[in-house]
Amino acid sequence: MELHFDLREVATATMVLFAVIDILGSVPIIIGLRKKVGHIQSEKASIVSSIIMVSFLFVGDEILNLIGIDVYSFAVAGAFIIFFLAIEMILGVTLYKEDEPESASIVPIAFPLIAGAGTLTALLSLRAEYHVENIIIAIFVNTIFVYIVLKSSKRIERVLGKNGLNIIRKVFGVILLAIAVKLFAANINELF
Repeated sequence: MELHFDLREVATATMVLFAVIDILGSVPIIIGLRKKVGHIQSEKASIVSSIIMVSFLFVGDEILNLIGIDVYSFAVAGAFIIFFLAIEMILGVTLYKEDEPESASIVPIAFPLIAGAGTLTALLSLRAEYHVENIIIAIFVNTIFVYIVLKSSKRIERVLGKNGLNIIRKVFGVILLAIAVKLFAANINELF
């Protein structure tokens, strides 16, 4: 098997996943969970979320084939989801609200907070454009960052403050919006 390592692809995939996972924007949620249930197992949540993402990167394609959807259709649909996530981040509106979890275990942190629907959609959308090995590296880079944020969420909140977190969220929202447009434009022609 020939490896196609490309630093530009790794950087782009890392930025896309970073923006979609939005772990910095989730710091208030993480702090709320920590206050509600006590200790959050950062290591376990990070490892499980990376396993979910890597597994979906490989098995997601087969699942799509099983239900008769090609990767390009999924990428275009993913572009729409990423577009709406970006709109939420930029405008500060909530288009979709999930129920608040009752316990802070693997379920609310690893899934759906880190490896949620947006992340899994982004992974398959990225797979339509980039080599798998570059996406896997991007997943592990993000997992390391997620672990660091989970471990030091209280400190990050103190340093950045609410306004700092909002600014970061909006900047990544704009980046995500541009990525959604690029993803849509790159895959829409394959459908016709």
